Amino acid sequence: MKKTKKLAALFLAVAMTASLAACSQGSTSSSAASSEASITSSSAGVSSTAASVQTITDGTLTMSTNAEFEPFEYKDNGNIVGIDVEIANKIAQKLGLKLKINDVNFDSLTVELQTNKCDFVAAGWSIKPDRQKNVDFSNVYYDASQAIIIPKSSSIKAPTDLNGKTVGVQQGTTGDTYCTNEDGKSEVKVGTVKRYNKAPDAILDLINGRIDAVVIDDFPATKYVGKNSDKIEKLNDALTNEQYAIGVKKGNTALLDVINGVLKDMESSGELDQIVEKYKQG
Repeated sequence: MKKTKKLAALFLAVAMTASLAACSQGSTSSSAASSEASITSSSAGVSSTAASVQTITDGTLTMSTNAEFEPFEYKDNGNIVGIDVEIANKIAQKLGLKLKINDVNFDSLTVELQTNKCDFVAAGWSIKPDRQKNVDFSNVYYDASQAIIIPKSSSIKAPTDLNGKTVGVQQGTTGDTYCTNEDGKSEVKVGTVKRYNKAPDAILDLINGRIDAVVIDDFPATKYVGKNSDKIEKLNDALTNEQYAIGVKKGNTALLDVINGVLKDMESSGELDQIVEKYKQG
């Protein structure tokens, strides 16, 4: 019995010594562990739903957009920034992934999803029936409308005055759909629709008198008019009302659930409103 107690005491002493040594080693490696944690972002807090998300590239969340749509996505000193980019960064952070952005033509965004060129699309993308056939949309995060931009000297005073006029639109947008009456719901009969890959090109043609008006989303329209207020203006009457959402490939419910969760958190905390307001004032 005494021998057993002596052995037990000996084992206890050895165990305590090993424990102290381990603690010492742990304290010297704490800075390295901290560095590794910062690289992996918030992966420790990733939910089981987020953990089930599969991306086209390991360790990366890929977003496709058209960076010609200020303030939602545009280039600033070579970097793509904007409201949608800030939302995308929050989604990537939630998943513990690095964000990559593809800048493509607006009318190729659906194809980007279908051909696995991206994980999601955020591009001031309006929910439309034809898009819903090929894309699953998130919850709405912004209420938008189509605005009409005209020269200062224009005789156009209302949407119906677009009848017979030459109107510029960005190809593939809801403004394009409305002005070409693709869905048969347009209340105006535009004479000629001129399509552009980039909205700024349409604004430039408007300023130079090559077209009579530009139809584009209201928020970007306000930005373009603000930069050229001596030459162009925006009608008070909106052409249409619509809603923006984030698109994922059909059936990608795991990613869609994460996106909706992030949007809900940003809305409830007021962060989404703060981001929008920041770009309104910027």
